[in-house]
Amino acid sequence: MSLETELPHDPEHDPRASYALEPDTVRALTDRIVATTGRSEASYTPITGQPLATIPQSDAGDVDEAFRRARAAQQVWARTSLDHRSELLLRLHDLVLDRQAEIMDLVCWESGKARKDAFAEVLHVALTARYYARTAHRHLDTERRGAFLPGLQRVEVNRIAKGVVGIISPWNYPFTLAVCDGLPALLAGNAVVIKPDAQTMLTALLGAQLLEEAGFPRDLWTVVAGPGPEIGTPLIQHADYVCFTGSTATGKLIAQQAAERLIGASLELGGKNPILVLRDADVAKAAEGAVRACFSNSGQLCVSTERMFVADQVYDRFVTAFVDRVRAMNLGAGLGWEVDMGTLISQNQVDVTTAHVRDAVEHGATVLVGGRARPDVAPYFFEPTVLEGVTPAMTCFGHETFGPVVSLYRFHDEAEAIERANDGDYGLNASVYTRDTARGREVARRIKCGTVNVNEAFAATFASIDAEMGGMRQSGQGRRQGSEGIHRYTETQSVAVQRVGRLSPMLGLDEEGFAKATTAGLRLFKKLGRA
Repeated sequence: MSLETELPHDPEHDPRASYALEPDTVRALTDRIVATTGRSEASYTPITGQPLATIPQSDAGDVDEAFRRARAAQQVWARTSLDHRSELLLRLHDLVLDRQAEIMDLVCWESGKARKDAFAEVLHVALTARYYARTAHRHLDTERRGAFLPGLQRVEVNRIAKGVVGIISPWNYPFTLAVCDGLPALLAGNAVVIKPDAQTMLTALLGAQLLEEAGFPRDLWTVVAGPGPEIGTPLIQHADYVCFTGSTATGKLIAQQAAERLIGASLELGGKNPILVLRDADVAKAAEGAVRACFSNSGQLCVSTERMFVADQVYDRFVTAFVDRVRAMNLGAGLGWEVDMGTLISQNQVDVTTAHVRDAVEHGATVLVGGRARPDVAPYFFEPTVLEGVTPAMTCFGHETFGPVVSLYRFHDEAEAIERANDGDYGLNASVYTRDTARGREVARRIKCGTVNVNEAFAATFASIDAEMGGMRQSGQGRRQGSEGIHRYTETQSVAVQRVGRLSPMLGLDEEGFAKATTAGLRLFKKLGRA
């Protein structure tokens, strides 16, 4: 259905309402949770609002047990060869591609996203598994380093696994963010204890099941379930490293707890991501990219665009092209490939999105398209929405909506546009549209974001696993992907072997003579161009 279509909502005759997971399927997944409390919580599909499954709940004692199992498994795993670990990642790559229909179905039912957005999760997990498998030796092999006295010393740097990594994963990309951050941790010789978000537990559990089917030991990847305030702190208290994706407010609390234990933490947090459409941009290309940038996964994407700065020279043409594309979007909630944008995941997301749009309108903003909740499509559906005339007095100006809402701003001067794009506390992702790609790269360097895409929304950096990805400023710390994405899970250990002589006076020299001889050597090394 297009944006203007009204649908009667009749749950009794809605073909989506017939969906149910087989009890044996649910049991096979939920049995993986380390949980002995006897408590459980229901999970629901945002497509219909109906229950999907009952999820056993863990407590602090279960977290203790999960780490006990993980540590025992890690001690064995750390002694396995790097080639064996890589081979298991390649098996996972094939499993994910072979089972993609099953994975996408479950992602759609749990999160409500469009199937094409669910496929992006399949793609990202497969790419990540293959990348780290193929580059394992590059990242983890012992490296020779320059010695103080070449020929007299041998210096090497080893990469040692930290131990057990604690992962707290979100609901918005329940497959990729529950799996991808842990794959380099496993490759580096660590175990993982993961607490997925309660709204998408089944997808995360399917990821754990696929890892075991690929050949990874079961206790190497253990799962706990429960509220963050109840089991999140125990997880951090046991972990040797913490990986978190979520809100900036929660990320700060996790950083404080990790700092108290002097353990590392990588945190991908919030964003208020900008697009700059420069005066020489291809308007049609920019409009197409902007639709994906703003409304992929219904705007529930950390790198999603919520602000667009468009040059005077192309503003009117761009707005017309962009709004026309938004109006033509096929909205829906289900498993079909024809859906362009799916539903929000919960009533809370609808409430926040509605409040931001209402506040903007009450303070003078104009809704160019969208602006309404659409329970006729799905219980938590909200239309893709484009606002004009947003000012700093409005909540959505500087606060992340995390929904399908974007604000348009006209600019006259490019330097001013870059300054406005850098305004605020966040710095996660940005896009620049221009026909002059060299100019685009130059502008990108001036934008304070961890990833910047030129003539693309976010997929160019997101899918380039060899390039690090993460946020600046309040958008987080640390990086996933690339060398930093695996080195965060290791300790560097320097080993130096003294082959001949010693680093102290010898050959009849006293301390003063040793100092003079060493000084002369340093001056010579400089002349020879030595580091």
